[in-house]
Amino acid sequence: MILAKLKDVGKQLLRVKVVDCNAEDSRLCRCLNTFDLVALGVGSTLGAGVYVLAGAVARSSSGPAIVLSFLIAALASVLAGLCYAEFGARVPKTGSAYLYSYVTVGELWAFITGWNLILSYIIGTSSVARAWSATFDELIGRHIEIFCRRYMTINAPGILAEYPDIFAVFIILILTGLLVFGVKESAMVNKVFTCINVLVLLFVVISGMVKGNLENWDVNPEKVLNFTRNSSHNMTDYLPTKESLGQGGFMPFGFSGVLSGAATCFYAFIGFDCIATTGEEVKNPQRAIPVGIVASLLICFVAYFCVSAALTVMMPYYLLDRNSPLPVAFKYVGWEGATYAVAIGSLCALSTSLLGSLFPLPRIIFAMARDGLLFSFMARISKRKTPIISTLVAGLLSAVMAFLFDLKDLVDLMSIGTLLAYTLVAACVLVLRYQPVQPSAAYEMANTQEEPDNNESCSEVNMDMLYPPADRFSIRNLFCPSNTEPSRLSGSIVNVCTSILGVLVFVFSIVAVHGGMAPWSLTILTIVTVTCLVLCGIVCRQPQSRTKLAFKVPLLPFLPVVSMFINVYLMMQLGGGTWLRFAIWMALGFVIYFGYGIRNSAEATSNKSGPYKPACTIKGEPMTKEKEAFLRDGQSAAADDEDEDDDED
Repeated sequence: MILAKLKDVGKQLLRVKVVDCNAEDSRLCRCLNTFDLVALGVGSTLGAGVYVLAGAVARSSSGPAIVLSFLIAALASVLAGLCYAEFGARVPKTGSAYLYSYVTVGELWAFITGWNLILSYIIGTSSVARAWSATFDELIGRHIEIFCRRYMTINAPGILAEYPDIFAVFIILILTGLLVFGVKESAMVNKVFTCINVLVLLFVVISGMVKGNLENWDVNPEKVLNFTRNSSHNMTDYLPTKESLGQGGFMPFGFSGVLSGAATCFYAFIGFDCIATTGEEVKNPQRAIPVGIVASLLICFVAYFCVSAALTVMMPYYLLDRNSPLPVAFKYVGWEGATYAVAIGSLCALSTSLLGSLFPLPRIIFAMARDGLLFSFMARISKRKTPIISTLVAGLLSAVMAFLFDLKDLVDLMSIGTLLAYTLVAACVLVLRYQPVQPSAAYEMANTQEEPDNNESCSEVNMDMLYPPADRFSIRNLFCPSNTEPSRLSGSIVNVCTSILGVLVFVFSIVAVHGGMAPWSLTILTIVTVTCLVLCGIVCRQPQSRTKLAFKVPLLPFLPVVSMFINVYLMMQLGGGTWLRFAIWMALGFVIYFGYGIRNSAEATSNKSGPYKPACTIKGEPMTKEKEAFLRDGQSAAADDEDEDDDED
């Protein structure tokens, strides 16, 4: 009895999302094109970090080699971006990593992913709104801060902010109203601000080419120290030390400094995943989402690379300002007037980052509410086909956070939620690519057959035409499977291998972060690495699905596994306090899920309403319920083939 009950609960936690293949019409307004998605991705990713991060990393970690740090960080981000791109082509629906997890690894993991994405976007929106307010306040002489400190001081050190930021709340409410009004109008505003931001950064790059000096990439520490000792110039503001200069040259802090800088620069590329939440608002999602993700990452890398190069040739790395490097660099070369252009670009970048954080948040809430995992009233749609209730809830939560919290201690939670989503998406790509898709072929054949031969009806299809010969598990099948097409056995082998890889990735990251170069640590790391290579070899030998997609991740299974390693390793770099706050947030989420979501899930409701009635049966038995992605792929392929035949005729 108890075992049966536990088995039933386990099935509920791991049930996957199944959607009727005919329910392809979106409840949202399909009005976005590829350029809109590229602008959204660039605006979300190329935010305030380009105006701050380059100076801080170059001065303390990488020096002029910050360009290599951005290159390494971009390669790591592209791995995650490619996984998102394939899923965008495979499952073009609203929900991003939440939906991708739901159709692959089950409901519980999907809720964990979605719940953490909500937290990440709320904190992202609130922190960027406060940064926007602080930047604007700095331009007008800090009148807002002085007023709030004088009349609205909060005495709760370590818990709440020193004063409530009313202007940040005002900014969020304005943006919420824009999103409620319509997604097309929001995309237009985003494109305008993104174009201004790109023009300002182009001006910075050209300025670096004109006023730069390549000698700043080959600094001699001894000459600098001798000059500061003997010079009569005013050097009281900052006297470089031997530690701050490092070894000089292009890589003053060595390759370890480059890698340390790359770990920080990785977070500068977070934001492209907001494109994946627009699946039901894009005119051609199978093509536009992959192109938007890859193009936005490429544009952002070029911008980060060029701006950091211009910055370090304009000014020696040891003199760069940590908080506002670009204005200080322009003053250093004698172009003080250019600081106004930088200020405008910074505000535009913050505006697009704010929109990039707030835009996907209501869509994640909407998708979870529509699936019954969150309260159903949040899934209501306005007359303009926007998720109005979830947008208002998202704006309200973000405004409250920006009003009360300083958010410095909470920003790392953004990283945990986003990196966890990246990890699950990489694992889901690995799992789905090796799953059998023959039921989709059966459905396609049964629905396109005009006149069945030999009095065969849709309910009677030869099993031999659908499935390859049945496999039996053996050691040989691990490395030399007998079938050239994916089967249930090969799919199960990949599922088990991926699960073990996930555990080993966590073990490797924990030992690598906390064990250092100790002998026991190196021994464990070697064993884990060899085991992972063997598992990757087993997965690599399994037959892949031949389903035609607009985009596929290359070099499977290695690219998704490397992406999982990078993401989990970065998660383990976060402090214990961050993990404690993460545990508290997850506890609140589990209360909602086990108290409401597990009983009101759309999948649970469909199971209670009656058994699933497929359009076809196979030898009298109902077909296995396939995931929407595979079903749609089969139909799309059939439609494309018919169009080609018509053209030939």
